This record gives sequence, structure tokens and C-alpha cells, in this order.
Amino acid sequence: MMRRKLALTLTLCAVAVPCALLQADSGLKEGTPDIKHAGPMAFAPHGILLVGDTLSAAIYAIDTGDSQTAAGERSVNIEGVNQKIAAMMGSDAAETVINDIVVNPLSGNVYLSVARGRGPDAAPVIFKADSKGTLSEVSLKKVKFSKAALANAPESKEGQRNPRMNAITDMQFKDGKVIIAGLSNEEFASKLRVLKYPFDASSQSTSVEIYHGAHGKLETASPVRTFTTYEDTVLAAYTCTPLVSIPVSELKDGSKTKGKTIAELGNRNQPLDMIVYRKGNQDFLLMSNSARGVMKLKLSKGDIDSTKAIDSKIAETAGLPFETLQDLKDVLQLDKLNENHAVLLVNNAGRQDIRTIDLP
Repeated sequence: MMRRKLALTLTLCAVAVPCALLQADSGLKEGTPDIKHAGPMAFAPHGILLVGDTLSAAIYAIDTGDSQTAAGERSVNIEGVNQKIAAMMGSDAAETVINDIVVNPLSGNVYLSVARGRGPDAAPVIFKADSKGTLSEVSLKKVKFSKAALANAPESKEGQRNPRMNAITDMQFKDGKVIIAGLSNEEFASKLRVLKYPFDASSQSTSVEIYHGAHGKLETASPVRTFTTYEDTVLAAYTCTPLVSIPVSELKDGSKTKGKTIAELGNRNQPLDMIVYRKGNQDFLLMSNSARGVMKLKLSKGDIDSTKAIDSKIAETAGLPFETLQDLKDVLQLDKLNENHAVLLVNNAGRQDIRTIDLP
């Protein structure tokens, strides 16, 4: 997650709360967060790492202390990062699962949420990788943190298909709020939740319905697999692979909204992660997939608004045009490093590498 991923607004003057006040009144208290499963991640301002705990159905905000702005161009490249992490934990690479990677936009360091083992009993660990290729475990003991629990999460059951693992599928920080995709235990199960940051008792939960062209039907129980924000719109991708636009203004508590399916990108596929970036005078969406490579789509608000919604069964692909980048293979996760580069987690016959590339 979404991956996963983050359209950060780093200029906090755009947020209603002044910078100094937000830093001083972040609601963080010293302690040890009881994270059960470290899943999707994102960064809030001032080096605050947001960690989605799918098993607990909660979001943790953790002060990493990693708030120094990086000087000059940076890159992070590590071969066999999963193998190195496994060795540091005294585990086996086959039993070490990297669930997400995210870049701290201040320092340029890459954070990885890791499971030591497979299944719900796997121990959660968070690692940091820097531009020197150094890996270090992020201590969660006696750190400043806060926690926000999600209401109406799916029931947790034993086994590999535990519904709770879809309580949080991706999340992003935008304009002083955390947007979270996942499932609930309600009839309209697919949700986009919005939490204010710093966390308070308030939250918003919107049920999302989409038309799935490959399946030829409306769906309310399919989770968003990865999403990003573009201007005032959520761009969300689902399994098999509809791309849907949802106005941020429609994310209201207790409401239901129907996303606009603006592209069908091919079935028998799961989207893994996505970012938005600008190159020259053109915006682009870059999305990694389980079976269909890395896709690149030109973006403009006008094209999104004017594209006819897909509302009938589609045999293969339709809607916004895209290209598949043949030189990018087996990309599991990606995040924007800076205006010119992205960081990828790439699978190489079981060995996973962190690579920095020029934005295509």
C-alpha cells in the first residue's frame, strides 16, 4: 500500500492548523504501541509514520524522529532486502513478508512494514533503509505514538483467508486527514474512512459501490486494493482491474457513493500500488500489478471528468488509455522518492530488491 500511494501535502499552511500548533498538539504520548500486524503505511508531517494494523483494525501514528530534511539528490538501492531483513531477525527469507514500503518525504529514507512469518500470528516489525544501503529496525519501545480504532471492522477468524486482513488495504495522508480503504462488517462492506489528524474521536465512513466491467455487475463488497489522490479525487483500483474515480467531497459519514469506473485494465490481475507524479507539463499515474506489469496512464482532471463511465460488461480493456512499461518487471511496491525518482520493491526469483529509478 496505497501501497500505496501518498499524495502528501507538505506545506502545512494549506491545513487549517498552523505548523507549530500541530507539532505541539499532536496527541502523541510515550509508550509501546501494541501492533498486531504491520500492513499499509503512509507518512504524516514531521516524520510521523502512520501504520495500519489490520488485525487490530487500528491506525497508529508513530514519531520516528526522522524529521531532518535530506540535502541533495538521494537514492536507495539494496539487493536482497528480504534476505538481509530475515538474517537480522534470525528468520528465513521465505518466511519474511514485506507488506509495504513508504518513503519519508523529509529524509528520503524508506520504511518497510514486515511480518516475521506468515499468517495472523506473524510478528510485526518495521525497518528503515537509508541512501547508504543501511538497514535498521525501528524500535517501537517507549516511542511517542497515538492510536485510532476503526469501527465495524470485519470479524477476525483463524486461517489464511481471515476477513480482518482486508480491514485496511491502503491509506494516505492528505490535507490534515488520513484516508483509509478497506472493508467493514456491514452489508455495503467496501469503505473509505476518513480520520482527522491529530486523531480525535471523530471519523467518517463512506460506503462505496462500483460497476465492475470485467464482472459485468455492480459491487459493494469488493475492497479498494490500492488508491491515490489526484487534485480533489480519489483514484482507486480494484481486483480484475477497474480504475474508479471518487470525489473527495463525497466522503461523508454514513453516506453511500457510487464511484465512476473510468478504466478497465484487464482481468485476472490484482493492482498492488500506485503513485501520481508530474513530468514536464503532464501528470501521470503509475501502477504496479500482480499479473499485468507496471501501467502508466496520462492524467488530467478534464479527462477524468469527461470520460464516459463504464456501465456494461467489458471483455478486456476500456476507458482511459494506458501503456505497459516493458522495462519494469515484477514490481511489488512503489513510492515517489522526489520529483524525479521513484523507489521500487522488485521481486527477483524470490530475492527482493529496493531500487531507485527515474520516473518514466
